[in-house]
Amino acid sequence: MKFSNIDAVAAALVRARRDHLPADAASLAAALANAADAYAVQQRVAGELGWFDGASPRHWKSGGPSRDAVLTHAPLPPAGVWASPARSGAWPFHLRGIEAEVALRLARDVDAALAATLDADSARTLVDAMAVSIELVDSRWREALEAPALCKLADLQSHGALVLGDWMPFEARDWRAQTCRVRIGAQAPVERRGTHSLGDPAFLLPAWLRHATRDDSILSAGTVVTTGTWVGILHAAEGDLVTAEFPGIGQASVQL
Repeated sequence: MKFSNIDAVAAALVRARRDHLPADAASLAAALANAADAYAVQQRVAGELGWFDGASPRHWKSGGPSRDAVLTHAPLPPAGVWASPARSGAWPFHLRGIEAEVALRLARDVDAALAATLDADSARTLVDAMAVSIELVDSRWREALEAPALCKLADLQSHGALVLGDWMPFEARDWRAQTCRVRIGAQAPVERRGTHSLGDPAFLLPAWLRHATRDDSILSAGTVVTTGTWVGILHAAEGDLVTAEFPGIGQASVQL
């Protein structure tokens, strides 16, 4: 892929964020050949908008539809990470998709050498805390969730904002028995049990850590990853109060 193609996709996303006007993904879909191209766009947009000032990102999203799928990852803009109870205020949204998740926090620094050695069991020992999280799904593409997959990955896998509940010590759990409850405004409550796509939120840790340190970056202790939805994508509207609860772990809320 020519470097100019990465520039073109990144420029479209930067304009969309600055002007709050979605860009056309269809005209750029052929510019991205693979996930590496999409990740290069992520980095270019982050650099252009000054999200991390040369430091490693402190908040990430990671996940996938199954253990057999290739997992995807995205660093999250710090201005869009909010403590619960949160208010979205004037934060610009085109969509207000809701994903109820569990976030994990690193207890120590992780570099590429350590990440290369990890499996799911050893990676769990690097986590000290977990919290309920709400990811607000949004898109900078006119096609929104119907945009080509690589365009969505380039756009931080359709990330809008992240709300984090209180932290509690990370511990072994029977995730198949874990309940998740979501309330959105006046809609009927949604309850699911054991529905994390990977069966265990910590399953993604080795792949995420290898990705996040692939350019010799070091992830600092306290870095957070949110690990994928338990309820698919639910839809909220401006003015809704959204609450996600995982009994035994906690809850988070955001006023839209």
